[in-house]
Amino acid sequence: MMEEEVVRKRQWVTHQQFLDMLGAANLVPGPTSTELAISIGFVRGGWAGLAIAGAGFIFPAALITGAFAWAYVRFGSLPQATSMLSGIKPAVIAVIAIAITRLGKTAVKDWGLAGLGAAALAAFFAGLNPIVILFAGGVLGMLARQAYVAGTAQCLFLSTLLRHRPRVPFPTSTRWSTLLVPFSGAFLAAAAAPVLARPSLRQITLFFLKVGAVLYGGGYVLLAFLEQGLVRQQAWLTHQQLLDAVAIGQFTPGPVLSTACFIGYVLGGVWGAVLATVAIFLPSFFYVGLLAPVLFRLRRSGWMAAFLDSVNACALALMAGVTYRLAADALRGWTAWLIAAASLAILLRWKLNPAWIVLGGGLAGLLLALR
Repeated sequence: MMEEEVVRKRQWVTHQQFLDMLGAANLVPGPTSTELAISIGFVRGGWAGLAIAGAGFIFPAALITGAFAWAYVRFGSLPQATSMLSGIKPAVIAVIAIAITRLGKTAVKDWGLAGLGAAALAAFFAGLNPIVILFAGGVLGMLARQAYVAGTAQCLFLSTLLRHRPRVPFPTSTRWSTLLVPFSGAFLAAAAAPVLARPSLRQITLFFLKVGAVLYGGGYVLLAFLEQGLVRQQAWLTHQQLLDAVAIGQFTPGPVLSTACFIGYVLGGVWGAVLATVAIFLPSFFYVGLLAPVLFRLRRSGWMAAFLDSVNACALALMAGVTYRLAADALRGWTAWLIAAASLAILLRWKLNPAWIVLGGGLAGLLLALR
């Protein structure tokens, strides 16, 4: 949609500039779609354009999500609302599963990245912090890829020198398979914080500020951070509430990170929603504004390209792990399985907007409950 509007229709940027900004947005933490919008605003209007583009992209989604959050707190316990949410949740699981499958075709480019993703998935189920998994995986993959490239170049050079001599087997110790070592105990996450019944506004702000500052891999990876921090460590939300928040974030238009507005309202009312939304999106404005002069050159670096590829593979693994856990809560009963299967079939057959799938799941849940 952005490409159609800003490249073809309005011709604000060239196709090459658009691709460069998209690649740059993938190199820094934060939601890719939001940072792309902010980048376009910065290129067109400097700091004023950055602020206007970002606010214009975020505010409508946050406003709609906030309205749903109010309705959820006010009416979420009613049988009708519960029935709709019971249908939305399996549809959301199907949407995320399809997204993981499609992203996997791009993220997992070779067996080395596949192995790194498997290690990240194992680390996630072992309880490691998602932030640690992403950064450790990125560094490990970057070093491994560069070692492999250096080893390959050395082998080619030596084989050229010895082309007329008997072939000598070269060591393959620089390949991915030997460099993908397990995550060590040094990367273990910090001990879980004490369980709190209701967080303060300061705690809500700091949590979402941290997430916005380190979130890699797009909006769906947000699920891993929320599940680890809000459900397992702090116990501010239940898995059921997290599923409800994800469902609303999927149903409403705009960036998936607008889910923070919903959670902030549930945890701290109106001010909780405002502070959570500002906190999770604020780092993206700084990243784009401070790094814009050099971002277009970073993708050309072999080191940064390897780091990004590795982070994407680990992010995909986190998405898969969280989806598995959420599915355990969402897929209970034959109606949930039926809605999930139907949603998968429709998404595989037609290229529909996920919002329609989520809406259809909610209506199906309501109709099946009224039978």
